[in-house]
Amino acid sequence: MDKLTNKSVQVNRNPMTLAEKAYLPALAKGLSITLGHVFKKKATVRYPEEKRPFSPVFRGLHILNRDEEGRERCTACGLCALACPAEAITMEAAERKAGEENLYREEKYAAKYEINMLRCIFCGYCEEACPKDAVYLSETVMPANYSRKSFIYKKDDLLIPTTKKTETK
Repeated sequence: MDKLTNKSVQVNRNPMTLAEKAYLPALAKGLSITLGHVFKKKATVRYPEEKRPFSPVFRGLHILNRDEEGRERCTACGLCALACPAEAITMEAAERKAGEENLYREEKYAAKYEINMLRCIFCGYCEEACPKDAVYLSETVMPANYSRKSFIYKKDDLLIPTTKKTETK
């Protein structure tokens, strides 16, 4: 008797029957488990046609946001790069020239903005550190690819495309 749980298991020392020697009960038990799984709901999702629901806190691909007028929000302050524990973000700042007021919000902008998605751990610190709400993590799953170069997303890949407002007459 086990002193901790007060349970005792007595070992059956009887000789095996002919059916037990042929493993028929074990085979029947295995087949019943297999047949039970055949009629259960499938766990797989047929991906292109069906999308599985994600958690509300899912973090996917990075997006560089624009303001209401279509200008880039990023001011190349570098806080996202400093907050990134994997050091996946690199950027270079540049001064806005005359006539570019419709492209950039502030005097400084990110001339080069790259995220190495192979290093990114999708922690969301870059999103939290950005004072201008310029970078956020979308609900888009990162696509698979065969080359390492294609996982380095440049500014053009990350920026939301501009939508020109058309007036209806």
